[in-house]
Amino acid sequence: MSWQEEKENVGKEIIHALYRNGMIKTWFRDNPHGWTLVSGIWSPLYIQLRPLSSYPELLRKVGYALGSLIREECEDINRIIGVATAGIPIATAVSLALGIPSSFTRKLENVRSLEDFNNFVKRYGEHSMIEGILENGDTVGIVDDLVTKFDSKVVGLKQLEFELKIRGLRNVKCSDVIVVLDREQGAKEIAKEQGIDLHCLIPFMSKGLPWLKDVFAEREYEVIVEYLRDYKKYQDSRVQEELRTIAMQEGTFKLK
Repeated sequence: MSWQEEKENVGKEIIHALYRNGMIKTWFRDNPHGWTLVSGIWSPLYIQLRPLSSYPELLRKVGYALGSLIREECEDINRIIGVATAGIPIATAVSLALGIPSSFTRKLENVRSLEDFNNFVKRYGEHSMIEGILENGDTVGIVDDLVTKFDSKVVGLKQLEFELKIRGLRNVKCSDVIVVLDREQGAKEIAKEQGIDLHCLIPFMSKGLPWLKDVFAEREYEVIVEYLRDYKKYQDSRVQEELRTIAMQEGTFKLK
């Protein structure tokens, strides 16, 4: 079996497990009111992989899959850094599966963009940005749960750059970011502009959603696909009310 075949097989298995265990939620099944994201955008879809460590067998499988991805697609990497906080248990699982050391970024409160990071540094000075060992000559990979617009990964890369300067380390390279799921909303292109290769196990729009089609209701699938193609239509309160009605009448969410 080729790596691409293996990658697709394990990707299908993992995305079904994420949906089954509530880490991929839809307005139809889980919450008829939908979700307002940090960006302020309303969404009928919510992906949250932070509970992954509560499912040790699934976490082990994710660690093995990303370890295989790194071995096949980023073979020069000898150390990984998990992005706080969701990326930390994933990086640990990869470390155990692949047998390479891991570190992790320090959580910076209210820092979500490069501008936020620069303001944080001005206020708080030379705090440690990376926890764990780094050495001269390392080739580092950044590991996280998912990627949307790449903002948090830019912050992680800046934390690494800042930490290398503080520690006086030299010849440390980082040109790869590895995630479980890419929402395919522009991150790959932004990463390329930064000189970074973005690797993912599950490209959500092009493959992840089709892999879930057999477990989605027909209406549920149609709305999610259309939303990801054009989210602006779904910011209309009348459209949201229509979806709430559909969920109440046809949906499979559990009333509390």
